[in-house]
Amino acid sequence: MTDPRSDRFVRSHLKTRQLVLLVELGRHGSILHAAQAAHLTQPAASKLLADLEHALGVKLFDRLPRGVAPTWYGEVMIRRAGAALAELDAGHQEVMELLSGLSGRVAVGAVLTPSTTLLPAAVVTLKARQPRVNVAITVDTSKPLIEQLRNGALDIVVGRVLDSEAATQLSFEPLTDEPHSLIVRAGHPLAGRSGLTLQELAGQSWILPPGGSILRDRLTALFLTAGLEQPQQAVETMALPAVTSLLRQSDMVVALPQELVKPDLDAGILKVLDIDLGLRMDAYGIVTRRGHQLSPGAELMLACLREEAGRRAGRGAA
Repeated sequence: MTDPRSDRFVRSHLKTRQLVLLVELGRHGSILHAAQAAHLTQPAASKLLADLEHALGVKLFDRLPRGVAPTWYGEVMIRRAGAALAELDAGHQEVMELLSGLSGRVAVGAVLTPSTTLLPAAVVTLKARQPRVNVAITVDTSKPLIEQLRNGALDIVVGRVLDSEAATQLSFEPLTDEPHSLIVRAGHPLAGRSGLTLQELAGQSWILPPGGSILRDRLTALFLTAGLEQPQQAVETMALPAVTSLLRQSDMVVALPQELVKPDLDAGILKVLDIDLGLRMDAYGIVTRRGHQLSPGAELMLACLREEAGRRAGRGAA
């Protein structure tokens, strides 16, 4: 049931200019710069902010000698303002696309493995049914993808929910986990050898995911627990074309799900090292905002993702 006080606040006190100002204050940390970005005078921006704080009955920003910093209440309102503006932008985009003959737009984010397997197959299915739906794909690690989902920049994410606070606002449909193997080029000095040790691997050149990713954290913990230094020679990337090119041209090692490089494994270009480090990622799944009404294009994308996931699960069980 809707809180009538919240309804009165939105209808009587909240202005679109205040939403824009909140987002710009979060970006710039300065009333002057936020006012310029929002095309307001500084006095007008200060009054809009003061009116909003008065209506809410809380302080949204601490005034500092050099700029402003959001309070906890301010952080909440900045995030919600960004999501509200993203919804308005999405509505405008849908109207423009309908006028131009398109049938809507959907923005999907995915972590690496489903971005090269599940998601492309689902997009092919969607395009076969509604070729005019415009699909935008973002590939990244789970944390930034979930943040973009929460602020309305993405409609759907195929990834992981790592933040317990965010989990209450999201719906998660688990799909599968990701066992990782160590992959090298066919002629690598360690290829085909048995009895490999973690110490030998620590001395190799590695291709690593960015810091802060689950895999990077687990690799770090693996070496630290064994009392070993982190690999000193490393390249950081999650771009699969760069990863496979580096593997083919060097003696680097990478931890990846085998399905990502299956064509190269089948062709004998790449090899799986004979060692199991027990690297399994938490299950990824389809993530949407709880209670949020998806556009028709996003609803179709969601249905296609579920169908393709079901087909893959059926093949795996067979």
